[in-house]
Amino acid sequence: EVQLVESGGGLVQAGGSLRLSCLASGFTFDDYAIAWFRQAPGKEREGVSCIGRSSSDGITYYADSVKGRFTISRDNAKNTVYLQMDSLKPEDTAVYYCGAPPAPCWNYYSDSGLAIDSVLGRWGPGTLVTVSS
Repeated sequence: EVQLVESGGGLVQAGGSLRLSCLASGFTFDDYAIAWFRQAPGKEREGVSCIGRSSSDGITYYADSVKGRFTISRDNAKNTVYLQMDSLKPEDTAVYYCGAPPAPCWNYYSDSGLAIDSVLGRWGPGTLVTVSS
């Protein structure tokens, strides 16, 4: 069974940092891109960042709203993807999810941002990030 479990969320002041982790199982991790998403209260889930399959194909993509502040990375030996979030803003408050889109990241990226409409398996529980002003 495909599973991706998020962790690392918490309460932080504006300008602070958090590092989220996404531990994957149930599929061949190296074969898939991994993306981070977030859903703020009353809003739809949106793509935040995406990383290619491996260190040699680990091209990264970011939504404009987080570009320059968030950094996505992956450790294929640990089946884990990270999201380093710096210079956090109150508008970053959301539940953050990770998922494995069925196609490479570039399929979903355009000037409008990351539009990933499906992921393998079911969504995990997410991890709550709250940024206070």
